[in-house]
Amino acid sequence: MKTKTVAITGGAGFLGSHLCDHFIANDYRVFCLDNLVTGNLNNIRHLLKDKNFEFIRHDVSKTIKLKSKIDYVLHFASPASPVDYLKLPIPTLKVGSLGTHNSLGLSKLNKAKFLLASTSEIYGDPLVHPQKETYWGNVNTIGPRGVYDEAKRFAEAITMAYHRSHKINTKIARIFNTYGPRMRIDDGRVVPNFIYQVLHDKPLTIYGSGKQTRSFCYYSDLIDGIIRLLNSDLNSPVNIGNPDEFTIIEFAELIKEVSGKNVKFVYEPLPEDDPKRRRPDIGIAKKVLGWAPKTKLKEGLAITLSWFQKDISR
Repeated sequence: MKTKTVAITGGAGFLGSHLCDHFIANDYRVFCLDNLVTGNLNNIRHLLKDKNFEFIRHDVSKTIKLKSKIDYVLHFASPASPVDYLKLPIPTLKVGSLGTHNSLGLSKLNKAKFLLASTSEIYGDPLVHPQKETYWGNVNTIGPRGVYDEAKRFAEAITMAYHRSHKINTKIARIFNTYGPRMRIDDGRVVPNFIYQVLHDKPLTIYGSGKQTRSFCYYSDLIDGIIRLLNSDLNSPVNIGNPDEFTIIEFAELIKEVSGKNVKFVYEPLPEDDPKRRRPDIGIAKKVLGWAPKTKLKEGLAITLSWFQKDISR
């Protein structure tokens, strides 16, 4: 049987590298594209000598040229945390627009199946709860977070345009908060923030009242959902995330429990346009993909904390 080939943009990133692992483990040929602006070569170093793996340092905002026939294109390239996209607003917009355009072009050229890593940020600061795929969102287009939100909204629009106009078999995964090994400690999101602070005996920084909510999905559950979506007949967006909702204070208390440290909390003002509630409705994923997350937050946090402890000590 002919070996299938997949191109993964952002393949040296947190989720992209785990996808590289999945496809290599299943005997695919993998092209990993990343400009390493937020990706990390250490995430894929263990794959570099594999005959089926090729790393290409490339900014996907520029034309993508590969020497092989491609069966699947997974577009995961993008700064994905507020720290990154507030520091890199124009590259964030470019990778969401030009990068998606180029990735779709690669898919069109090869008649390859295409999957876009979209985001729960599509919904902005939602007025509907939980968020269903039919909700159009509440986004401040010119606010500081707008560069990421609007880049992903454009990415969804052009993906559906290629599906309708060029008959590309496209998939759109709206990814909610995901955590696990290979997140960057300076990522700026709540999981690595709290883990960094607890490992360095610092107080946990809570923004606003701490009553805003998030839903946390362990990376292996997320990867399972992505693969099921890729292999499905769905073309419209699908929420992939954990519907278990926690306030930030509840999450901070859980970090304390898992770490065994008696850390204190400090409170800072809530950042502009920070979502107050975030929870996916995963009805479509459950019904059509047969998918739901399995990993309990306490279990996933213990593994993630242990990984960060070892990573820091290297």
